[in-house]
Amino acid sequence: MKEVTIDPDKSTTEATIPEIAASDVSTMDACVAHAKEILTAQLERIKSKDYDFAPEFKDMTIQLYLLGVMWKFSENLGNVNEARELAFVALRAMLIQDGLHKKKAPKRIEFLRKMSKIEDDHNALAVAIGYESEPGDNSLAEVFDHYIDDTQVSGAFWRLYDRGRKIMLYGGLFIAFAVIWFVTLFMPGNSAIAVLAAGLISAALFVIPVFLIGVFIYRKKIKKNKLAG
Repeated sequence: MKEVTIDPDKSTTEATIPEIAASDVSTMDACVAHAKEILTAQLERIKSKDYDFAPEFKDMTIQLYLLGVMWKFSENLGNVNEARELAFVALRAMLIQDGLHKKKAPKRIEFLRKMSKIEDDHNALAVAIGYESEPGDNSLAEVFDHYIDDTQVSGAFWRLYDRGRKIMLYGGLFIAFAVIWFVTLFMPGNSAIAVLAAGLISAALFVIPVFLIGVFIYRKKIKKNKLAG
């Protein structure tokens, strides 16, 4: 499919959608329907496995897997030259149907486009397995099994990160307000800038150690994971 000239601020995906949608609406709809059918079956198969991954990683992996599924399905319908791009368009439509805001969809597709390729222009694992999948197989489980021992994408690690982020945010704000209140009430005569500076410095003295502890735990877990590997 030929490229179209677009405004630099607009993505390639946005430019190709009208062209594809105009000529292959039925094919795109068929891709979406097929992907949803496959996804329902695959999610049922992995339900008993109780995978514990970070939500963002899990969503991205499933979306890349469906990209591969729709890519192959589109080729089987005869769209050999445009199959991969049509799969991106179908995936965009599917995400919007599932509740993603239309304004966020192009950015999500561009992110998935980048993540769909690894070094040497090879397809990402989820895309490749999705492309090679067959109805009734355990291909989605095969993708997730590959990452099951990866600490960086584990749900436990994500929850630790999320808790640490909230501790830094709310803890820093609480200490800043507490110091500002104390200085204002018991040390009158200070300028507003001095009071604000005292609050910010106190918050930093709390946030920095918590951040360093988080980095230490992160490195320790990654090191332990590498040694185990």
